[in-house]
Amino acid sequence: MENRLNTSLPIDKLITHQTPFYFYDMHLLRNTLACINRLIADKPFVIHYAVKANGNRQILDEICNAALGVDLVSGGEIKAALEAGFAPGDMTFSGVGKADWEIKLALHNGIGCFNVESIPELLNINQLAIEMETTANIAIRVNPDIDAHTHRFITTGKADNKFGIALEQLDQVIKLATSMRHINLRGLHFHIGSQITDMQPYRMLCDTVNRLQDEYEQQGVTFQLINVGGGLGVDYDDPDSNPMADFERYFGVFAQQLKLRPGQKLHFELGRSIVAQCGSLISRVLYVKQARDRRFVILDAGMTDLMRPALYQARHRVQNLTATTSEAETYDVVGPVCESSDTFARDCVLPATQRGDLVAIRSAGAYGESMASTYNMRALPDTFFA
Repeated sequence: MENRLNTSLPIDKLITHQTPFYFYDMHLLRNTLACINRLIADKPFVIHYAVKANGNRQILDEICNAALGVDLVSGGEIKAALEAGFAPGDMTFSGVGKADWEIKLALHNGIGCFNVESIPELLNINQLAIEMETTANIAIRVNPDIDAHTHRFITTGKADNKFGIALEQLDQVIKLATSMRHINLRGLHFHIGSQITDMQPYRMLCDTVNRLQDEYEQQGVTFQLINVGGGLGVDYDDPDSNPMADFERYFGVFAQQLKLRPGQKLHFELGRSIVAQCGSLISRVLYVKQARDRRFVILDAGMTDLMRPALYQARHRVQNLTATTSEAETYDVVGPVCESSDTFARDCVLPATQRGDLVAIRSAGAYGESMASTYNMRALPDTFFA
């Protein structure tokens, strides 16, 4: 039950800041980016940061300075990436529901690749490219029907998910794409889910990619790039012991098992694993409430500030940063929003907690600020960087 953050910043500086707020350890983010660049330095790997994880401008600036590309899922993210200085050629545009104005924005700026998820989308991109007298670079997103063994709300590569082209449709889509003069088919794209810590699904993905590449080479179809998405998980239970995801093992699976062709690039779209551990949601205890058989710690932060626990029962480590005793008590840690799902942790063991204590909800750098809302007309939290 250590009460600390991965930072040298004194707690007394956090105490004076209006809660709730997002705290970002930029030193950890820089170290994470340096680790990634070191591990891929001798490999034909290209990393795109998934902006949906956290689009904070200072976060984007750091990632741009580290020479990563970006993976985008909306026109708003395209605009944010352009404003942050990312090169359009280093951008991928994903998502099952790209609107016409978003496609036009991407075509106008010459982004590196659309990840195409359906035949209707391919037809629409082609038509818009014809009208704009340009060519759209695409990769076909394939649904490989692989179970990533993660929460059902964040799996993306099973046959019953909304994402990608089914394997049995792939021949048809490739033939259609290669027949279009305003479409440049660059490669194949895959994404099997999020918060994956077991490497076996990635090994299965490598086997699928190898098989598909062999089959299409026999038909005279080759690909400039393969994109295997992201999804690498982080340690939500003990972020201090494991402040970085296991990038070495992750990249090692693809380096050893995926058979790239000469000159072919392997693209990744990493989000959570880059930014999750550098962020914490800092909150203050409003009340400690004793119910019939539960004791509640009620915070001034709620599900509007960190949606993941309410949305898909995600776990985050909770720390009391200002406790004055080591005596342990068990609490349900909840927020003030008028929803029973506004709960951060159940049966959470903390030092004896009282009104006014400062609490950190850890590993909130991904899908914290980016998913925040003003439900109940609550203000969006401020940000604090160190």
